[in-house]
Amino acid sequence: MSDPAHPHPGNARLYSLLALMLLLWSANYIVGKVILREVPGTLASALRLVFSTVGMIPIYVWSRLRGYSQPHPPRTLLRLGVLGVIGVGLNQLSFLAGLSRTSVAHAALIIALTPALVLLIAAFSGLERVTRWKTGGLCLAIAGVGILQLNPAKLEGATLLGDFFMFVCAFTFAFFTVAGKSVTSRFDTVTMTTFAYGASALTVSPVVLAAHHGFSYSSVSAITWASLVYMAWIPSLLGLSIYYYALRYIPASRVSLQSYAQPLVATLLAVVLLGEPVTGGVLASGGLVLSGVFVAGRR
Repeated sequence: MSDPAHPHPGNARLYSLLALMLLLWSANYIVGKVILREVPGTLASALRLVFSTVGMIPIYVWSRLRGYSQPHPPRTLLRLGVLGVIGVGLNQLSFLAGLSRTSVAHAALIIALTPALVLLIAAFSGLERVTRWKTGGLCLAIAGVGILQLNPAKLEGATLLGDFFMFVCAFTFAFFTVAGKSVTSRFDTVTMTTFAYGASALTVSPVVLAAHHGFSYSSVSAITWASLVYMAWIPSLLGLSIYYYALRYIPASRVSLQSYAQPLVATLLAVVLLGEPVTGGVLASGGLVLSGVFVAGRR
């Protein structure tokens, strides 16, 4: 239910926005592969956080001046910042670190575990009741990831380390989704996005940038810089803003179900744009993972 200050926008609008977010996040895998041709994954993540924060600050200032964003106690903002470092900073760091070591198909399928991880964390926290359907769905999804790792033909350029980083990416975002559910009602979307990215840029980016102090930025092409800006501003700021907005009105486990279609969309884009092959192991794993996520998230 929504409060009078935040009237429900309607399901049609919410799910249309989530569909747009799905497309933006699916294209992120392709843009990421373009960036990784010239920039190391961890450095690209740090730059992405900085660009996102720089892009968000004027929006936040404008929102405060117009009265759309309200001031909050420092302690509450600190909690939001800590959650942001986990759900945004570590999430994006592990995303590009994993994508540089695995294929788009593997990455998207592991990210598809996010709704299952949300259910597990919510159940462990006492926020969701574990049912037979949820348990069965989780087992199917986990079995699907197991098949993905047992596939002997690594024709897609995937590695176990890359897949592990993608799992960390999914887990940190799932943790943020559950832990942030009680926080999102206190903040508007602009404040949420600004402080989550700002805290990440202040804590994660300096360490990573210092580790890559000898990198030659002048060798990076214009298309790669444009891709970094796209990744920082479009899927990150716009996509995450949609996610926070929907989280106000839809249960966390249902908002995260957008991951159900993400592997299909991302893999199709990778086949068409990057020429990545799709093996039988990936298809079998995908069927189990997506079926499990669907079963676990059904009413």
